[in-house]
Formats: sequence, structure tokens, C-alpha cells
Amino acid sequence: MDSNEQPATREFPVRRVKQSRATTVSDTVAVEEPLERRLVYWFQDAPAVQSLGLTMRTPGSDRELMLGSLLSEGVICNRSDVVEVRHLGAPPSNEIAAELAKHVDAEAWRLARASYISSSCGVCGKRSLEGIQRPFGEESQSSMNVAASIVSRLPDALVQYQDAFSRTGGLHAAALATGSGEILRVFEDVGRHNALDKLLGWCVLEDLLPLGEHIVFLTSRSSFELVHKVVVAGGQMLATVGAPSSLAIETAREYGVTLVGFVRGDRFNTYAGEWRIN
Repeated sequence: MDSNEQPATREFPVRRVKQSRATTVSDTVAVEEPLERRLVYWFQDAPAVQSLGLTMRTPGSDRELMLGSLLSEGVICNRSDVVEVRHLGAPPSNEIAAELAKHVDAEAWRLARASYISSSCGVCGKRSLEGIQRPFGEESQSSMNVAASIVSRLPDALVQYQDAFSRTGGLHAAALATGSGEILRVFEDVGRHNALDKLLGWCVLEDLLPLGEHIVFLTSRSSFELVHKVVVAGGQMLATVGAPSSLAIETAREYGVTLVGFVRGDRFNTYAGEWRIN
């Protein structure tokens, strides 16, 4: 474990009741800590700092989390847009900063973000769809075709990588798989959005974008924000253990993403892009 990062789990004494009998036992729980994020960028040949606020996360892979959130927000498109990501203060640290390359127009992004937030009604699906930026455009489109049996096997394939979940039962997982069902990388977090951001940040570091030939698999339900992140990363297939929301389905259909839900046992539902599953 990096010296800047805290453990992902902690032990707590708890009172366990079973059949009306109480005993004191040690229980392993997922750690949740705040992470303060800062953005360092160049504006008119001078460095500027923008606070991105706090996010509650499970410590570990903070660098990937930062990069994934920047990708999702439309600040960066690839690894060359970032000079450095570093923790601030003495380890273990709950502060992190990302320094952007000079060619990244973060000031335009900051103004556009402020304008979008102020003009959005917050619940308007049309406005939310209009706010999605797809940096890879048609480049991310692929002819990927996946067998239904591959999708069905994803939960069982993922289990062996969920170390923290197996000990706590309180973490979401985000996995990247190939079209043949091979799990390439898994990240866990108390927040499903954070787990996916960690995965996408790793993809930035590994130069794997766009994700047109991969399956993103989540142990959560699918919401608009999660489909949005997959779209921005150039992904074409998102599968989840849980249910999708209405706006998640509409977004997937609008952007040609295959959206699969309720992947359990030998069954699942396909809500969009069914032509990629045979």
C-alpha cells in the first residue's frame, strides 16, 4: 500500500445478536474518508488553482480516482493532458492535486461548467443529455459482439477480485472486461461512482481509451451518471447487477451504448443496444 493511502477496511467491536443471544465480536467494515481535490492549470501564462470540492471515498487508488473524475467531467481526454497527480501534506493524506498540461483549456471548462450548473433544472433529462461531451466521437464506435453466456458469467468471474467486499459486504466494484469475458482490472469503493472513476482513471494511465472493445461491469444499479461516464470514456457496453433508471436507459439509447441490467445467474435484461449481444 502507498504510504499516502489509508487502509480500505477497519475493525470495530460490535454486539451481534443471534437467536436472542448477544456476543461481542470484531467486525470488518469499509473505510469512508473525505478527499479534497484541487486542480492546477494554466491561464494567461500563469498558474491557477481550482477547488473541485470534497468527495467521500474509500482510501486507495486516489490517483486513479482523480484522473477518472477529470475524464468524466470533460477536463481531460488522455494521459498527455496531465503533468502530475500528487497527494498534499504528510502521509496519509486526504488532499490531492492534479496539475494539467499547458495546452488544456481548463478555464473554458470551468466557465462552461458553471454555466451548465446554473442553467440546468437538475431534473431535466433533456438538459442532462445535452451536457454530455463525447471526446472520442465516432472513433469509439465498434463492431464488438458479445455472447450472452459471457455476460452471464461476469458476476462469478468478478467474485475472486472482490477482496474488500468479501470481508465487509459494504463496497461496490467496477470491472473492465474483454469481449471474451476476461477481467482486466477491478476497483472497489463505498461509492459506485467512485469505483467507476477509479477504473476509468486506470484506463487513462494505461492508454486504453476509448473503451469500444471492452465491457464495463458494475455491482450496482445503473444511473444516468454512470452511463454518462461510460459514454465519455468511449465505452460501448455497460452491464450491472442492479436495475437501470429511466434516464440511464434513455442516455444509453441516445448514444448507442449497450445497457444490460439484472445480471444474475443465467439471466439478464438488455435495455439498449441489444445488437451487440448474440
